[in-house]
Amino acid sequence: MADLLVQVASGEVALSSSAKTVFTVSAPSNQRLKIKGIEIFGKGTSNTDTPAKVELMTYASISGGTAGSVTTSKVDGDMGETVQATIAGNYSAEPTYTTGVTVRTWDVHPQTGLVVYFPLHDEIKIKGGAGFALRATQAQADTMSFNLIYEE
Repeated sequence: MADLLVQVASGEVALSSSAKTVFTVSAPSNQRLKIKGIEIFGKGTSNTDTPAKVELMTYASISGGTAGSVTTSKVDGDMGETVQATIAGNYSAEPTYTTGVTVRTWDVHPQTGLVVYFPLHDEIKIKGGAGFALRATQAQADTMSFNLIYEE
């Protein structure tokens, strides 16, 4: 790992009762990734809304799906290295995951937010050639934003 920190921002994502993949990050074949932190923020206006179910999952491979755009940038823009991972997001058609495993689940009320940074040496590690996804499901229509920081 080269200590290249990458930030990914979903922008506003419309959620509903069907699981929606907010973004996926696939590691290069011979390079591991570390998930450093995740931020989730709701835009809800009703305190009676059901919390959104947010899942962080890993996968061996991914296929299909129709991805939109996400904003990606290096945390330190002065670093000359090129981001190697493949990043996609805001899926309008869900992809298929091979050997997908949910490693964390959070219930986040749409009027609030959640900021999770994993402690040093307890980051979630993704092996080369594999990847991870952030998916969300909401009982009622709501809008949320998601941010991710990972290390290559």
